[in-house]
Amino acid sequence: MPKTKSKRKTASSASDSKTKTRNSVRQTTARKTVQLKLVTKPPAHQQPQSAQPTARRESKKAHIIAMLRTPGGATIEAMARAAKWQPHSVRGFLAGVVRKKLGFTLASADGENGRVYRITDRMASGAA
Repeated sequence: MPKTKSKRKTASSASDSKTKTRNSVRQTTARKTVQLKLVTKPPAHQQPQSAQPTARRESKKAHIIAMLRTPGGATIEAMARAAKWQPHSVRGFLAGVVRKKLGFTLASADGENGRVYRITDRMASGAA
């Protein structure tokens, strides 16, 4: 029995099938990018502004200052829990922001639960 030789594809027909698949991939990716460009939002300066202003969330700093203005004051542990900060961050905030930047008079006294801090300068606390 004579052996039949299998015919090999010519180089041109093999490359044609590869080119066709490459072109189809390119076309689908091009379509996707065009679709994505159509779906994106317009730039912020072109978006319409809503009639009602959005409510601003109270900041952690403002919350700590409000705690310090209360007659009872606040401990470092209470301020750290409220702001979800470390105690050393609260101490830095008291020294750097409350005393130096804002110029409040900060008084501290030993209490039952630890050292209690409060703002005693009523003139400065009302201005901020």
